[in-house]
Amino acid sequence: MVREFTMELAGRTLRAVIGKVAEQANGEVLLYYGDTCVLSTATASKQPREGIDFFPLSVDYEERLYSVGKIPGSFVKREGRPTENAVLTARCIDRPMRPLFPKDYRNDVALVNTVLCVDQDCAPEILAMVGSSIAVSISDIPFDGPIGAVSVGLVDGELVINPTSAQREKSELNLTVASTADKVVMIEAGAKEVPEDKVLEAIFFGDEVNKKIVAFINEIVAEVGKPKHAYQEHVIPAEVVADLERVIPQERMEVAVFTDDKTKREEAVAALTEEFEQYIATLPEDKQEIYNANVADAVYQYEKKTVRKMIKIDGKRPDGRAMDEIRPMSAEIDILPRTHGSGLFKRGQTQVLTVATLGAISEQQKLDGLDELEETKRYIHHYNMPSYSVGETRPSRGPGRREIGHGALAERALLPVIPSVDDFPYAIRLVSEVLSSNGSTSQGSICGSTLALMAAGVPISAPVAGISCGLVTGETEDDFILLTDIQGLEDFFGDMDFKVAGTFKGITAIQMDIKIHGLTRAIIEGAIRRNRTAREYILNNIMLPVISQPRESVSQYAPKIYQTQINPEKIGEVVGPKGKVINQIIAETGTKIDIEEDGHVFVFGADEEMSKKAIAIIESIAKDVEVGEIYNAKVVRLATFGAFVQLTPSKDALLHISEISYERIDKVEDVLKIGDEIMVKVIGIDDQGKVKVSRKAILPPREGGDQNRDSGRRQGGSRRDRRN
Repeated sequence: MVREFTMELAGRTLRAVIGKVAEQANGEVLLYYGDTCVLSTATASKQPREGIDFFPLSVDYEERLYSVGKIPGSFVKREGRPTENAVLTARCIDRPMRPLFPKDYRNDVALVNTVLCVDQDCAPEILAMVGSSIAVSISDIPFDGPIGAVSVGLVDGELVINPTSAQREKSELNLTVASTADKVVMIEAGAKEVPEDKVLEAIFFGDEVNKKIVAFINEIVAEVGKPKHAYQEHVIPAEVVADLERVIPQERMEVAVFTDDKTKREEAVAALTEEFEQYIATLPEDKQEIYNANVADAVYQYEKKTVRKMIKIDGKRPDGRAMDEIRPMSAEIDILPRTHGSGLFKRGQTQVLTVATLGAISEQQKLDGLDELEETKRYIHHYNMPSYSVGETRPSRGPGRREIGHGALAERALLPVIPSVDDFPYAIRLVSEVLSSNGSTSQGSICGSTLALMAAGVPISAPVAGISCGLVTGETEDDFILLTDIQGLEDFFGDMDFKVAGTFKGITAIQMDIKIHGLTRAIIEGAIRRNRTAREYILNNIMLPVISQPRESVSQYAPKIYQTQINPEKIGEVVGPKGKVINQIIAETGTKIDIEEDGHVFVFGADEEMSKKAIAIIESIAKDVEVGEIYNAKVVRLATFGAFVQLTPSKDALLHISEISYERIDKVEDVLKIGDEIMVKVIGIDDQGKVKVSRKAILPPREGGDQNRDSGRRQGGSRRDRRN
């Protein structure tokens, strides 16, 4: 039976159609908003997956180019691996929903969102978040939701829910907020240095709308929702926990985790685990099997319990820092002598090297996605985290979702301060290499990127730094402790990873991950303000003393870019038939040349003289030839009546034999040969655009005679000459 449900959302109708398609999924919905349509499905396996100690949730956001009337640009003409936007959207769906599933649920769950049709004024990403929530909520899969999600923009000083395409272009804020009926569960934002108070206002403005979406979904569940199925709970046997705490008293676990060295901590906990395993070996065989199946999870939970108790009850962090204290930091630039810019940032045992590379505008990234507003990307940030950074030996398989997400966060944080193409006509690529990891590598990437950009001579408008705030909660909503600059252990065993990047002026990016069922306003406000204090400290005391402003020029190893503006109608002449003219300029000068549709020309080359020569040639081609102008022309063809000379690569002119010299010339080849370069003056342009030039007109006057009369005789000849 097909059922439809509607609600008004930001002046448009949100329509959910249930029971029409994908009937074999546990839960499904066709969600319409404007003309955008997304199919969201939720399925779960019948039985738990054996041998795992985590919840196996997979989230996919599948972009179909037919949804925007495009055929894929690839050779095989079909969609391939997920785009970066698809990966980031899947992460935005996963992060607010994962904490709402039972922690001991071991059945595989797959959330698949397929974009079927796109109206650019109604973002499909938001529909996929809401659709996933509906699909799971009406299914028989255990879930403590639903959630609502909206996008919030800041247009002309006003907050806007789910901004249109035109509003997104002008917006100073791109904020995504997801909430349950009571609390905020996810925040993702990019901003143009927006003050903290305005960002907080936007978060809770979106949260209020989310409450209405949650109420709408609850109405749907009441009508068509299925009873939640029972599942096999995973509980560590009480006797295993009791024996572990008896064999390894909590005081010994505290000693093991109380260090600022991640490697020493892991070795100490491993030693305690081995000691408990030795105890297990003394038990009867039937008990050994039970204990061995639970030992890893039991030690993990014991370590987590100990760390949280130390922070929450004893008031001490595992590395001995105060709750608002940042780990020891250092910054350095130019550690790579021939790259265009490099910055090394270290915080505790987290160390990130970011390298900046400058290239021609033609080297910008081409995009093949659903957003019609953006087809290329000039500023690119990539993030790599090899296994050695955490002391592991797994082989490299290319960037995963985490690497793509962290790179995108750092890119978003720096984007507002990147100069425009008019001010800095380069394509810019940053690569952050995580050399050592113990928490907050994405924020280390942001700090290292600022250093690399300024060292490369990129005129960013302001330096950007990032920091993360953690959380440990108690029994009540008001019982919590915030932790500035969390390390890996505090991230694993804590309740929140609240990353904020920005300048002295305001916020440029936010990413919030949690493991609990939501955050109160007090926690969010406290985290944002705590991060601002830390961010200003990092900028003032660590980064700016190393490099206070961008260098005045790019590295000597970076290619130089020169630009000019020509009449767009002249682009064809500069390019020439089949690219003949422009390729000739490139070959002659050893440069790269990019020409945009508006007539902007960028010449990219390592040799300054050759680059300027290319600019001069282009400008001469694009300039209209006028009578009276003088050119250094090249002879390209000889005829009985004169020579044809090349004024520019796209414009030839006739030099009549009578205009070569004051002296009489019988044969042109007696005076000129192909390849000669001579100075000529434009003396005429006919109605068809054919140009006539004179070499004689710029030669010194002939001594002892009337130049004009002599010139006339040379053109017409004497009576005796004519008779003969």
